[in-house]
This record gives sequence, structure tokens and C-alpha cells, in this order.
Amino acid sequence: MMLLKLVIIFLLVFIFFKIKNFLKLNEKQKVLKAKKLTTFNKKNLNNWMNLTKKERYNLSKQDSFKYMDRRKLLLDEIRNEYKKISRENSEKKIKKK
Repeated sequence: MMLLKLVIIFLLVFIFFKIKNFLKLNEKQKVLKAKKLTTFNKKNLNNWMNLTKKERYNLSKQDSFKYMDRRKLLLDEIRNEYKKISRENSEKKIKKK
């Protein structure tokens, strides 16, 4: 009889913790979905202002990194194109001689 009571109490505690964890995960997902904004403009300015200072800082930082990556890629393309044009011009000069 005592063993049965202990098993029931254990099961109730176990179920309680599982439900608690499930609700926590659900809340986190809702928060992440609500605050997952990639671009900001005049229409969603209030959403930007509702973010915390740290979240705004992190988003700005991510935007900065994305900009730097795009800039590096563009500079590489420009350099490669310049090299290609330079080679073509030098080959033309050699052929003329």
C-alpha cells in the first residue's frame, strides 16, 4: 500500500515537471517568433523600439557583419574583374608587338 502511494506521488511529480518544461518551451518559441524580425522600416518601427537595448545592439551587429561580408565579396569580384581586364590588355599589347 505504501509503495503504491510512493509510485503515484512519483508519477504526479514527474508529470508536473514534464508539463512545466513543455510550457517553458512553448513560451520561448512564442517569444522567439515574436521578436524574430530581420528587417525594420517605418511600418514596424514600434517593433524595433519594443526590443531591448541588447537585442537592438545584437541586430545592428549582425547587420554590420552581413554588410562587411557583402562588401568583401564585392571587392573580390572587382579585383578579379580588374585582373582579368589587365591580363586581356597585356595580351593585346604583346600581340601588337
